[in-house]
Amino acid sequence: MKLFRREPLHERLAREGGLGARAREPHDVQPRWGEAGIHGLHRPRTWDAVVTAEAPELERELEETSFVSLPDGNLIVEAELSGEALAARVRALAPLAAALESELAPPYRAEAVRRGRRWAVAGKAIRVAELPPGIEGRELQLTAHEGRRELRVDGELAFGSVPALEWLAGRHDGYVVRAERLTGALWEVTATPL
Repeated sequence: MKLFRREPLHERLAREGGLGARAREPHDVQPRWGEAGIHGLHRPRTWDAVVTAEAPELERELEETSFVSLPDGNLIVEAELSGEALAARVRALAPLAAALESELAPPYRAEAVRRGRRWAVAGKAIRVAELPPGIEGRELQLTAHEGRRELRVDGELAFGSVPALEWLAGRHDGYVVRAERLTGALWEVTATPL
């Protein structure tokens, strides 16, 4: 008596698909440099310069701070200070700004973190523009796309335009220009073509 074994479905489909019972090739463990995840592109830099410095006049309880250096070298402290406290903080930050300016020319935005007795200071170059007086708000965003322009002031849609922002966008048909007020008529500006 001869027993017949019924062929399992997966074996029949493999045989009909030409995969049959041929020997399996060993798994290739060589790196795939062209595959997703390994593409040779580096992350964009967060900072243009990083230095260490001492700032003995900065308050002991202060662990981190940030500031902006204007094109003329004046510092804007990004903290809720006023009067003499603000002036004292600006004087105390001067050594950090001087150390950073050995690597990066103003204008720049900087962040500093205390590391023991020293400070690690990182800075990124920014674009500063003087916009006409009378502009309200702290943040502006002008978008131009497919012939339409939209101005937002502090996130709210606004009527009109700011010609100086259009000029900063350059000769692009589509763009987004963002401006953040630093002080008075000075704004930090970024322009991105679409």
